[in-house]
Amino acid sequence: MSSELFSPFRLRSGQVLGNRIAKAAMEGGLAGAGQLPDRRVLALYRRWGAGGAGLLITGNVMVHAEALTVPGGLVLDGAAPLEPYAAWAEAGKAGGAAMWMQINHPGRQVLAGMPGVVWGPSAVAVELGRHSKRFGRPVAMTPEQIEATVARFRTTAVRAERTGFDGVQIHAAHGYLLSQFLSPLVNRRTDAWGGPLENRARLLLDVVRGVRAAVAPSFAVAVKLNSADFQRGGFDVDDARRVIAMLAPLGVDLVELSGGSYESPAMSGHATDARTRAREAYFLDLAADLVTTSPLPLMLTGGITRRETAEEVLAGGVSLVGLGTALAATPDLPERWRAGREADGRPRPVTWSDKALASAAAMALVRHQMRRIARGRQPAVGTRPVHALVSDQLAQRRALSRYRSWLPTTPAYRAEAADRNA
Repeated sequence: MSSELFSPFRLRSGQVLGNRIAKAAMEGGLAGAGQLPDRRVLALYRRWGAGGAGLLITGNVMVHAEALTVPGGLVLDGAAPLEPYAAWAEAGKAGGAAMWMQINHPGRQVLAGMPGVVWGPSAVAVELGRHSKRFGRPVAMTPEQIEATVARFRTTAVRAERTGFDGVQIHAAHGYLLSQFLSPLVNRRTDAWGGPLENRARLLLDVVRGVRAAVAPSFAVAVKLNSADFQRGGFDVDDARRVIAMLAPLGVDLVELSGGSYESPAMSGHATDARTRAREAYFLDLAADLVTTSPLPLMLTGGITRRETAEEVLAGGVSLVGLGTALAATPDLPERWRAGREADGRPRPVTWSDKALASAAAMALVRHQMRRIARGRQPAVGTRPVHALVSDQLAQRRALSRYRSWLPTTPAYRAEAADRNA
């Protein structure tokens, strides 16, 4: 069997990853007091760092304290203390892996009842049929809010570098804000940020330029991009090809390919169309198309659980293999592969007919395993989806209570509230 999986990989920035396996981002919702990483987050990433991956990419770290993907989201803005993030970086890197921070803004994908803001390129709400009321109603961003968002991404990246992270991954997939601007279904603007793809990509490109100019040349800058949104008339593989070409001259080290959004959750294996593989490597066919023309190294994430599949991905020209759910179930899977072993078991598949609910349950199962690992316990791959979903909802309810108490105490929130009331 090919040994390429465990060969080093050199990035454009000069950073060298120990092997071709990356722990992909997963939303943990594990923030402690002040929306900061605490001992649970450190324990989780220390365990992953010892598991043999060459690269650890964190779950979402939010650039705007008033806009979180989940109530337990982590925030690294201009006011956040740096010590907890420095401890996080140190914990993840203790086993020799590189550590990148995924930085993100949810845009319109904010749960109803959350304090703060629900922004989008246009006032187009998340459409999930009978589940639509789970999300807030977005308002279209002003040019000033767009420019402030670019600055927020830059601030978070600079502070990530200062705390010892090796790079950042800018999240422009899964229907979050930067992905929303790319989508013609969500972005209905008629100004400089709407219309043709060059305009819809403007926010992403400005964020990348701002980040790359503000950090050291040796600090990695990556982008997570949908290979497709899996919605008719949405962002598709040809759009992805063009955006990758736009990113190439901006100093980007790596593009991770994924797919889907809350409306078509292909990233959890529950797309509303059939263009993902039913078994593993959901986006391999699309990646195989993109790799033939990509001027940048590509990483593929989505449904990869076996070494054979990972080798197939690399054989197709992809540079890095991203593991998500597989590492929540088996934190030392890369070391097992190196020793010629596989996982002892796999999580229960969620086969519910309601795709939105099935996706929520699949993500809850992942978070359930992450919470167990963070407490020093072994994953429980036999957990039933309904149990994980109920447990996750209770955890999010507790996190929402803490977030509601904390947000009004932040300087930025008080300043913005004063401006609104002036």
